[in-house]
Amino acid sequence: MSAAGGAPLLIGMFDSPFVRRVAVSMDLLGLPFEHRNWSVGNDFERIRAYNPLGRVPVLAPDDGEALIESAMILGHLDDVVGPERALLPPSGPDRRRALRLLAFATGAVEKGLQIVMERVFRPEALHHPPFLERCRTQMRGALTELDRACAEAGEREWLIGDRIGQADITLACFTTYLHEAVPEPLDAWPALSARRARYEALPVFRAFHVPFFQPDATGARGA
Repeated sequence: MSAAGGAPLLIGMFDSPFVRRVAVSMDLLGLPFEHRNWSVGNDFERIRAYNPLGRVPVLAPDDGEALIESAMILGHLDDVVGPERALLPPSGPDRRRALRLLAFATGAVEKGLQIVMERVFRPEALHHPPFLERCRTQMRGALTELDRACAEAGEREWLIGDRIGQADITLACFTTYLHEAVPEPLDAWPALSARRARYEALPVFRAFHVPFFQPDATGARGA
């Protein structure tokens, strides 16, 4: 289930915010991987050979079962490197703060994905405006909380602690997706927008950035 030489396979396209945050995390931790640029539309059955749900990301290690869902994969990576290098604080107030930020970022991107899916897979005549407005309200509420956290962090380099952590990585990957795919302007959240832009300028984020490309109604992509 792994690439030659023992490096695990990371399956999924980098325009997925979930795949992207795993790739950025692995790079920052110095953990090599071989990428499989597979689409859930075009490569559904190939993905299902590793994850019967047909979802990405999947991390297929050199031994044992494939890891599915980005939160599961990120927890595994932190276990591999140990608490001193882990991207999520191991305990205490810093961990609770990080988990709170991750919850808001994940909630925002999930609501954004629902908006995108409605646009891609349902004919416009069948769109349900109250549902879409509810999703936008929830997404924007989460972005407001993230903006507040960024404003409180001020000029600190990272949101929590003295080095980049999972809260920083996830905030950048998820809000960039919302900005590009929904698309959601971020002008209403200046502290969040500024911090996202600063993170996205870092080489590790640029290395794994693929602009959002809207699939067709079947989920397939162009060649």
